[in-house]
Amino acid sequence: MTSTLPAPLFGIYVHWPFCRSKCPYCDFNSHVRDAVDQRRWRNALQAELWHYATQTPGRAVTSIFFGGGTPSLMPPETVAAVIESIRNLWPVSPDVEITLEANPTSVEAARFEALRAAGVNRVSLGVQAFDAQALRFLGREHDVGDALAALALARDIFPRHSFDLIYARPGQTVDAWRAELDQALGFVGDHLSVYQLTIERGTRFWQDHARGLFTLPDEDTQAALFEATQARLADSYLPAYEISNHARTGGACRHNLAYWRYEDYVGIGPGAHGRVPSPGDGDASARKRATRQATGPEAWLEQVEAHGHATAEDTIVQGADLVAEALMMGLRLTDGIDRTVFRRVTGVDPVAACDADALHRLVDGGFLAISAQTLRATARGRQVLNAVLARLLDAVRTSSRG
Repeated sequence: MTSTLPAPLFGIYVHWPFCRSKCPYCDFNSHVRDAVDQRRWRNALQAELWHYATQTPGRAVTSIFFGGGTPSLMPPETVAAVIESIRNLWPVSPDVEITLEANPTSVEAARFEALRAAGVNRVSLGVQAFDAQALRFLGREHDVGDALAALALARDIFPRHSFDLIYARPGQTVDAWRAELDQALGFVGDHLSVYQLTIERGTRFWQDHARGLFTLPDEDTQAALFEATQARLADSYLPAYEISNHARTGGACRHNLAYWRYEDYVGIGPGAHGRVPSPGDGDASARKRATRQATGPEAWLEQVEAHGHATAEDTIVQGADLVAEALMMGLRLTDGIDRTVFRRVTGVDPVAACDADALHRLVDGGFLAISAQTLRATARGRQVLNAVLARLLDAVRTSSRG
């Protein structure tokens, strides 16, 4: 029996950089502003779409993702205008996935019906916790009641919905986390994202943690929390399909699958990244262009109005760098890397691209598994994936020199 090759994915990522307040754990490109000129921003987003449409002609859009920041603060008419522009500039798959991130405040939930009418068919809610003290610690503007009300509304309005939770919080026990997961399961649709709290440089938590204002659970507790998460969600037919993402059959986020499979996607808006086909001679599948837009909202807006786009970086990724990026993304998936898809997007086989001795040491250690169709990290390997990737990427570089 032969497996069916997944169809190519092509996504559009739209970054809305504004929030009502900055969460203390967040290191994303998000900013608080008293006022936003919606007309200028709408026009600028449409201009960047046009710029990248001219470089990706004929590609069929399979997903659109509004991220941030807090894109649910976008006026629904702006969301509708962006979606309409995408439909006018590219062919769009009949079952296109259109996701918008939202916070579960009452103000943002009140926009759900208008956002659905604008074309959004999947909403991702930043719930983060079902514990009042934890929500205050995380700097969230909503309370547990807001979260429950927003989830119920999302379930009624959108064909699909997901939400995020953060675990390994200060003082959190495995029993308390299991109870919180049980509460969450009463509101899950086809997808749930569960992230371990990490302390990122440049955030308020980085400063507070360095000053000893709070401590995280020790490594043994973190591991126990991770294992409890995997077991409870798998038992509820929500197995992990990626390190932090769980879904029912068919419920995986198609847009993020484009990232993890190292497919092509356009990124517009401040700080947005993209991976698009590389023009020029030769086999275009063997290299990509890595793009990044100007980060600051005001600088981005001014550059788009002056030049039609605000691309700050546009570099060619090829050879060992291309293979390394594709490995870093693909091994996050529970099913691992489809070797045929990998060859389609990089031009080489992932196993053949690595130094054989180094690769097989990881296999013999129980961290990686190789089959005729896949290269994947084992459950053991995913728990220490950063270390596995460091060794594997050394194997790629060694192989490329050889």
